[in-house]
Amino acid sequence: MGSSSSSSEHEIRVVAVDGHAYRTTLRVGFDGVEHIGRLWFIDKTDSELAFLDHGAIPGSTVEDAVRKAREFSDGELEHRCHRALGEKRRFGRLRRATDEMINQIKYLNRVVISLQSGMLDRDGGQQEIQHIQNQILEIVRSLPIHAGVED
Repeated sequence: MGSSSSSSEHEIRVVAVDGHAYRTTLRVGFDGVEHIGRLWFIDKTDSELAFLDHGAIPGSTVEDAVRKAREFSDGELEHRCHRALGEKRRFGRLRRATDEMINQIKYLNRVVISLQSGMLDRDGGQQEIQHIQNQILEIVRSLPIHAGVED
């Protein structure tokens, strides 16, 4: 378990689509086999408006996935942004909070499995489990703020 976080976020660049500027970021998580990146397109004028592209960008390392995303041409990023905008949800903030909670739960499972198999020392594993639980609780506490709020 090289990382103490279930995912990391990386700036790619700004892309212009249909007269709007979107800050493009790549959120990368480890699924137990490889690192999987997902592009987020965040409106430059309203950072609460963020759209997830469902396409995955796999890499053998976090850096590999980030490199692949940065190598996309502006046209490729525009196509991915159009796809993300076409699939946008009405309650994006709640969806992002829910997605982050699911990511934390997946990471918790990986930590427990690593602890059980001896790949992680007991004290470090218990600290990481407590950290993950605190993050999940923080997300759960934020859900009423996001529920029912349309983008």
